[in-house]
Amino acid sequence: MSTKFLHHFLQPASLAVIGASEKFESLGGLVLRNVQEGGFRGRLWAVNRRGYDEVFGVPCVARVRDLPAIPDMAVICTAIEGVPALIDELGELGVRAALVLSGGAHLDRDTHRHGSIKARMLRAARASGIRLLGPECMGVIVPGKKLNASYASQPVKAGRVAYLGQSGMLANAMIDWAAGRDVGFSHVITVGNSVDVLLPDVLDYINQFSPSQAILLHLEHIRDAQHFMTALRDASRNRLVVAIKSGRTTASELNEPLVTPGIARRDTIFDAALSRAGVVRVDDSDELLDALETLSRMRPLKGDRLAVVSNGLGPAMLAIDKLISAGGKLAVFSDDTRQALEQQGLDISKPGENPVDLSGNATPSRLVEALAIVSADPGVDAVLLVHAATRLAPSRETAEALIDQRPKVRRNLLTSWMGLKEAQAARLACSQAGIPTYISPEKAVKAFMHMVDYQRVQKLLQETPPSLPFTTSATIRARCHALIQTARDEARHTLTHGETAQVLEAYGIPTAPSLYLHTAQEAQEKADRISGPKALKIVHEGNCRPFRYRRHPHKISAGLLQDLETPEQVADGITRLGDKVREKFPDYAIREYCLQPMQRGKHSTQVCAGITRDPVFGPLIVFGIGGYKVNVLADRQVALPPLNMSLAADMVGRTHVASLIREHSSLPSRDIQRLCELLVKLSQMATDLLELQGLELNPLLLNRDGMVAVDFAMDLGKPARFAIMPYPEELREWTTLKNGWPVEVRPVRAEDAPLISAFHRKLSEQSIRFRYFHNKADLSQRDLSILSHINYDRQMAFIAEHRPEAGERQMLGVVRVWNDPDNLRTEFSIIIRDDLQGLGIGSLLMHKMISYCRHIGIIEMTGTIMMNNHPMRALMKHLGFRCRYDMEEQVVEATLRLNEPENEWQRHRLETSS
Repeated sequence: MSTKFLHHFLQPASLAVIGASEKFESLGGLVLRNVQEGGFRGRLWAVNRRGYDEVFGVPCVARVRDLPAIPDMAVICTAIEGVPALIDELGELGVRAALVLSGGAHLDRDTHRHGSIKARMLRAARASGIRLLGPECMGVIVPGKKLNASYASQPVKAGRVAYLGQSGMLANAMIDWAAGRDVGFSHVITVGNSVDVLLPDVLDYINQFSPSQAILLHLEHIRDAQHFMTALRDASRNRLVVAIKSGRTTASELNEPLVTPGIARRDTIFDAALSRAGVVRVDDSDELLDALETLSRMRPLKGDRLAVVSNGLGPAMLAIDKLISAGGKLAVFSDDTRQALEQQGLDISKPGENPVDLSGNATPSRLVEALAIVSADPGVDAVLLVHAATRLAPSRETAEALIDQRPKVRRNLLTSWMGLKEAQAARLACSQAGIPTYISPEKAVKAFMHMVDYQRVQKLLQETPPSLPFTTSATIRARCHALIQTARDEARHTLTHGETAQVLEAYGIPTAPSLYLHTAQEAQEKADRISGPKALKIVHEGNCRPFRYRRHPHKISAGLLQDLETPEQVADGITRLGDKVREKFPDYAIREYCLQPMQRGKHSTQVCAGITRDPVFGPLIVFGIGGYKVNVLADRQVALPPLNMSLAADMVGRTHVASLIREHSSLPSRDIQRLCELLVKLSQMATDLLELQGLELNPLLLNRDGMVAVDFAMDLGKPARFAIMPYPEELREWTTLKNGWPVEVRPVRAEDAPLISAFHRKLSEQSIRFRYFHNKADLSQRDLSILSHINYDRQMAFIAEHRPEAGERQMLGVVRVWNDPDNLRTEFSIIIRDDLQGLGIGSLLMHKMISYCRHIGIIEMTGTIMMNNHPMRALMKHLGFRCRYDMEEQVVEATLRLNEPENEWQRHRLETSS
């Protein structure tokens, strides 16, 4: 979708408000007055079928076609039933943007067999290329551009925060909350019941063109998870993003609740998605502004250790209770800090310890002195002052003393002024001085934890992870695809226990030794192959599906005999289990019987891991406590693939499994490493086997000897679509250079950061200047993150890599493209190692990238080349690029047409994005 086109909505030079009237209840009249009061500088018209001469002093016409000029944007406030025809008329006139504030019930219902109202609106828009925002949106507000095309209840102050949401009335409330806290907005935009322009489109626009420093995001539902995650991850890399999600429970879902196998609360999936995007999620609307205040005013934390200074022990203990329950850490003071506090007599209740209680006779100067001592401690990352007004230390006077002496406090400072009447003045003074302040200690601690969480998710977003422990080969993938195809040919939607075991073994996931039997006679002959006590499981259609839990799981498995010793006992067990299933579940076909040695001893920890699929976000990795004697849903963590070792470690660390391992394992780091490797392998499996719908390993035993999957199940579905596009394995290829070197050309991945750094060090100053247009001697951590972490659905980078028989891998060159959100144009860059010029690497990489961009439907490829970069200009000419000289900028613009527009809609988008 086009985002540059949103200039028509957010920077219009002219407006027409359709349905404007001077009646008190008129929506159009309210919008028109907001436009006027906002100081709109462009041309303005009203449209009303009664043919008034003017509305609120604005020239008015009866019909759209009577407008004296074509407006940049039309704001539609008329009855929703007539909106599709009105859009058709506006499109024919040449209007390029329509803001639809009208709404109503049953917008998705097809009442006249011509399509629903929303479908007819979109059909009319596509016929002419007009873009739609709405229906049921509040409008758009851009205070810096003097634009208020909305039904907002009050004026909006200009600021550096963008509010983007899906609910108009919540946006109205947010405007009022922000006004009470003196927060201004760069944009306030709601998309309502989106037909055309979606929330990710607006996110892309804000990320590209807005001066905002932060984004407040309200979500109700997500339609296209990949589009949403790509836009959100891009925005979060450049701005602070704080999100609130309504519809967290099934009771608040307006539509039929969606079901994700193995996930009891789908809201945990949104937690995982927002965390993966580097976004802070809050629970309520008031907390949204608290988080904004904290995150925008605090410096980055070095850790999560909080010190509390208070003029009373009770308020301080409230803060500490909240801190510990939220997973935070109470700072431990050094000996120097303890001595300083004791010598000054500052700490009354617990001398030299955290919290620092100065009691009710503390003066403002003593409070500031204590803060200075505590903040100098290297073991403290932030300090919270909790204050209740006293005669010796009134709130306002204490706040003024703190503001005057703020430079003495060397750490991030948060304040909580408890009370309402007197404390309000202190909160206002601190807020105006840029010191985060809160009405209660609990709110202050929660805000601090937002900062801790934000830095955790941003670190994961920007981090360059260690090398992957496992990658698959074409042989492994072919073997697993053959097993899946066999099941498909037999019209099965599940793999048998034995087939699933083969898939797991192919991906390096060890399974318990198993013997698969089909008859009692076969058991008599083969059971001795497994020595010692044995377990016998029946495998049937009911227990081949993963995550099929009920209150009594054994009833669906109907299913397990333990401590069998002799072949005769095994044969008898096969007969008994078969009879039991045929009696209780006559419709279930019996696939096989699985005989395994009993898994006892070794102090094993039982875990559950697997893959499930969400209707919106696609494949998910799940992990937590396992076994059938516990509620497996109580400790389930969710993550969006693809995973690397850092993301896997974060996922494991948030489970009770990690706590058990740290408490009981002789080598916790070894066991956690094993679990992380397991999750990365599951992620790779989900990526490779697109038809894999679900996989459950439960129980999976972890002990001193390693890890082994005892029971497992796998089912199949339609090919998956990922929320985060996985590594495109199919784009890897191998070739030989002119000098005889074997070279792999493949997409870059996050783990390539060290390779990129080593490559950059071998480049000459001139090559670096040709690539970056300035000298860039070293790559920072952020540079490496940007170059190695890419969204494959919007960017691509192919590297040429040589792996000598002896020595480290070498990166020879790289070509990159950045697609615009329209997927119409892409901008390329390419750089080759200086000592390898003339081997055809540049031509090889460019041909690879041109072929890729042509395949995904890009229409034009463009690049900017410095005038004196003669080798690159020669390569562009050889590849057929059209070159245009920009004498003002002293560069060459190279353009190559890859595809032709396929339809009018695409042609409209191409023209308007020029």
